[in-house]
Amino acid sequence: MRLLICFSVLATLLILPASCGKTDNQQGHNLYDQHCASCHFEEGVGLRQLMPPLAGSDYLRDKPREVVRGIRYGMKGEIVVNGITYDEVMPGNVDLSEFQIVNIVNYINQAWGNDYGRITVEETRAWLKE
Repeated sequence: MRLLICFSVLATLLILPASCGKTDNQQGHNLYDQHCASCHFEEGVGLRQLMPPLAGSDYLRDKPREVVRGIRYGMKGEIVVNGITYDEVMPGNVDLSEFQIVNIVNYINQAWGNDYGRITVEETRAWLKE
């Protein structure tokens, strides 16, 4: 009985940390599917010269502040992504919480081969107040 309890505790300690990151990424993935995929598509490829790609995007990599503000407040005007100019309006979503925005950005920063790091709630909060 003691061995079973020890095994259960050990298994919990090994599984719990691994599942925490997956939960955040899963929440980000779900939010992306709900709010972003209709324009940027499930694979993050965008749509020709209408909607910019997120997969392999230099804009996403280099401008996290603008990405966060764009998700909340929307974007209009020209942006250049991977050398291509885009000039379509992206609607904002003021109903998303800071935490939801963080989850979306952290998901797209790691999806489709991207390796762009993670942002924090504190950074997001500061960028949204600017």
